Formats: sequence, structure tokens, C-alpha cells
Amino acid sequence: MTPEDLKFDQRHLWHPYTSTLRPLPCAPVVAADGCELQLADGSRLIDGMSSWWSAIHGYNVPELNAALTDQMAKMSHVMFGGITHPAAVALGRRLVDITAPELEAVFLADSGSVSVEVALKMALQYWQGRGVAGKHRFAAFRYGYHGDTFGAMSVTDPDNGMHRLFKGFLAENIFLTEPPIDPACTGKATGESKRTCTCSGQSGCPVADPALIAEWRQTLAKHRDELAAVIVEPIVQGAGGMRIYHPCYLRQLKQICEELDLLLIFDEIAVGFGRTGKLFGYEHADLVPDIMTIGKALTGGYMTLAATLATADVAETVCRSEAGVFMHGPTFMANPLACSVAEASIKLLLESPWQQRLQEIETHLQQALWPLAQLASVASVRVIGGIGVVEMHQSIDVASAQALLAQHGVWLRPFGKMLYTMPPYSISSAQLEKLTDGMAAYARSAV
Repeated sequence: MTPEDLKFDQRHLWHPYTSTLRPLPCAPVVAADGCELQLADGSRLIDGMSSWWSAIHGYNVPELNAALTDQMAKMSHVMFGGITHPAAVALGRRLVDITAPELEAVFLADSGSVSVEVALKMALQYWQGRGVAGKHRFAAFRYGYHGDTFGAMSVTDPDNGMHRLFKGFLAENIFLTEPPIDPACTGKATGESKRTCTCSGQSGCPVADPALIAEWRQTLAKHRDELAAVIVEPIVQGAGGMRIYHPCYLRQLKQICEELDLLLIFDEIAVGFGRTGKLFGYEHADLVPDIMTIGKALTGGYMTLAATLATADVAETVCRSEAGVFMHGPTFMANPLACSVAEASIKLLLESPWQQRLQEIETHLQQALWPLAQLASVASVRVIGGIGVVEMHQSIDVASAQALLAQHGVWLRPFGKMLYTMPPYSISSAQLEKLTDGMAAYARSAV
């Protein structure tokens, strides 16, 4: 890239969450391979973000390149209305096979945010199909994040989240007090750990705060006649604060939803496909939601694609509603290129020692990051699977932080007070050490 290219970029291209008046510096990436980004000057940065959590295998992956090339030679796109194709069938079969048996119906969407819109619409049509009027609202956790489109924003924290500017334009939904951060992810757990509690969701859980569960039950019971569903991010609340909580809270929430006859939606877009050490977040709690959204890592970071999975009961009831069909149909739904690379990415993941890799990544993140909690500049450190979070006391200046990290050969994208990493699963031990060394250097520089 030339200096003129960068000037054009700053003047004309709008980047995510960036001002056109005061644009942040942009790293000129010209190639990517393995876990590294190559800049225009020939230097390389270890990508600790997996391109916003999607490139779990790294970059320029031969198996995924081949899947795209082979599919491109056959068919790049065809409308999904009235037409099907082998790539969609193969991906659908794979998703049904790797998720809970109850999740039978697959809707292939454009992006994670759209898959949330689809999930919300499914819930609304579900109650229409049951002939129940008035159920037009949703409940969600505070500090949750579900996407940037309007329906998704309406179930994202309206006060602490990035979408508070749109308050008044969005549908007004119900927000539950968020579950507390699990001490086990901070290295300060005592008593029951996240992996030993086996409560079934009934009362008497040794981990979950009974007062908080009672508050949830009271709030949801009060609004049950107008609630279509509860939507939450299982185990890890992502862009709303990188908060990791105990799976027992999901068990308790599931029990309440069953008692009150409410649908439960899990937004697995950030944590799906192994990020927390389990293939999907719901596995930590040993339960199944009524509807689940997946995206990001679905295609290994190659293409935009997402999916919304639902139980047979949800799918059949939706189609008994007044319309007789589910009312959604994106132009690029089930794009063959995206479906082909997604199926190849899942196959590559499942045939790799991904669980061992995630355990090794988690162990390193714990050993390297937990000690940073002793620094005066650091408020908290949290780790689960392939997620490492250093929460600072003060908001992070993104430009200066990224400049310092680049000096250490590292690419990260902080937000708010959060310096965090979600590296590719294929990262080497040396690269991971360099990554956490960079994070430690920033944390110490902020003392």
C-alpha cells in the first residue's frame, strides 16, 4: 500500500467504531499467513484477535483455500429460494451432527447480527403459532452484546453498552442483573469450581447466588405474559465487558424459563466452535437452548456466514403461525462458497487436537496473565479456554496501546478498559508467549 492509499483510506473509508473526523491509525496489512499479519513495510505482527475471534485456524489455510477454490469452479452463488445445493446440505448435516440432538432446524444467515435478528423473529412467530397474543418483548442480561442491527441492539445493554445512543429508537426490553464474574476464571476460586458443580438447576445450588436467582424469577414472572424469550451469551459475555460467569447460572435460568414457559435463546456467536474449551458454550451447563445462534468462527474467518438453529418444536410452531412460513430470506442465504468453507473449517477443527490446544493456551494465559492482577493499573484478569482478559482501571487509548503492542510484534484491538486476546488455536507456544509478553508490557506501562 502506498502513502496515497492510506490517505484515501483515512479520508473516505469508515472503519468500525471510528470517527471520520479523528480517524484512528490503521495498520496496512498486505498479507496474512499462519498467525501473523504482514504489513506493507514487510514487518509482521502476531494476530492475537483471530480477526475478531473468527480466524481460529489462522490465515492462508491450505484446506480452506482448497474448499473455496473447488467450490468456485462449480458455483459461486445461487439463490436459496426454491433451490438447494450440495454445500448447504453438507454444512447443514454437519451442524445438526455436532450440536445437541434437539437442535434440528438450521437457518443459514448472512452474519452474526442477522442470526440474532432471525432468532428474535423465530421467537415472536413461535408465540403467534401457539395462538398467544402480547408476547413481543425479550429479556437479556445487562452487560450483554448481541450485534449492531436494530433487533440485536434492543437486547444489548442499553446503559452500559455501546448502543445507548439509540435508546428511544429501539424496542424497550427487559434487562436482568448480570451473573457475577466466576472467581475460577480469575485464579481466586474457593470451594466448588466451575468444573465440579453438578447441580441440575434446582434450588440448593452451592454456587449460584440465591438472591440473584430469586430476582430473575421475580422479574421474569412479572413480565411473562409479554416476554417471547430470554436471550443470553452462555458462559462469556463478550463485547459488553468480557465477563466470564459460572455455568450454574445458566442451569438456574433454564429452570426458570421452563417454569414460566419462556423460550431460551443462546447467542453462541463469540464462544462457539471451541473458544471456551468446549465445542459450544451450552455444554458447560449440560443443557440445550430452544434457539441458538452461531457465526464468527463458523467459516474459520474466510467468509461472512452465520446460522440460527432451533428445536423441532420451535420450527414446527413457527410454521403454524399466520404466515405459514418463517418470514426471513436473505439474498445471500446459504451462499455456496461460504457453506463450503464452513464445512471444511468444522472438519478441520474436529480432526485436529483442538481440545488439547485450547487447554495449552488456557494454561499459558493463566500463568502469564493472572499475575498482572497485582499491578496497580489492573482491575481484574480473567481467563477461560482461548480467552485472556486484562481489565484496566482506566479506559485504554487504543492508538497508543496498539503502537506499544506493535513494538512488541503484537496485534490486539482493545476496547473500553479491556485489553484482551482470543488467538488462533494454531498459535505456537513461542508466538503465544510473545503475545502475552506484549500484554504484560502494556499493563506495566500504564502503572
